[in-house]
Amino acid sequence: MNKRQEKLLKSIIDEYVKTAQPVGSNLLVAKYLKNVSSATVRNEMAELEKQGLITHPHTSAGRIPTEKGYKYYLDNFLKDSALKEVGQLKQTKEPKQVAKELAEISGLAVIISFTKEDVYYTGISNVFSQPEFHEYNLAYNFTSVIDHLDEVVSQIYDTITETVEVRIGEENPFGADCGLIITKNNNKLIALIGPIRMDYQKNINLIKYAKTLI
Repeated sequence: MNKRQEKLLKSIIDEYVKTAQPVGSNLLVAKYLKNVSSATVRNEMAELEKQGLITHPHTSAGRIPTEKGYKYYLDNFLKDSALKEVGQLKQTKEPKQVAKELAEISGLAVIISFTKEDVYYTGISNVFSQPEFHEYNLAYNFTSVIDHLDEVVSQIYDTITETVEVRIGEENPFGADCGLIITKNNNKLIALIGPIRMDYQKNINLIKYAKTLI
């Protein structure tokens, strides 16, 4: 992948994360690639699509990232950075309060598990408010996961370390339609769950800070 294609892929994902709308060439030229013609952008988008990094819904000429595209993004575009939102998390050691505030700031669902069996979650309505989960199948699949949350946590609890992990698609034990950021601290598991279309940079920073509070 050349540098222009990398910039194009990052721009498509950044824009899609913000809007949940397929991203077209005219918008990309106007906002991200001002010195490149629309025709060139369309050609590069076609190449990215051939590589399986983006796709286009049948009802739109715009493109959206694929699971492969998100994985490339996670491997190549994330960076360590300060985040102003962490200041909104209060200096409390009460894990359930941390979870509630984390859910509010991230706009995602939060799971905290104190043992394999003792699982607390909040922010589920945040997930259902996302456009993707207005689709019946996605909503149903996510609800089914929540119904068996204790079982899923029990299966993965011992495999999670203090390293912050991102799992998406088929690698996500909470469902292929979701993105997951998960880690552990002081034997407490903490996880953020939401659509694959989430702001990974922001939410990784948030969970890194939140884990220090529990």
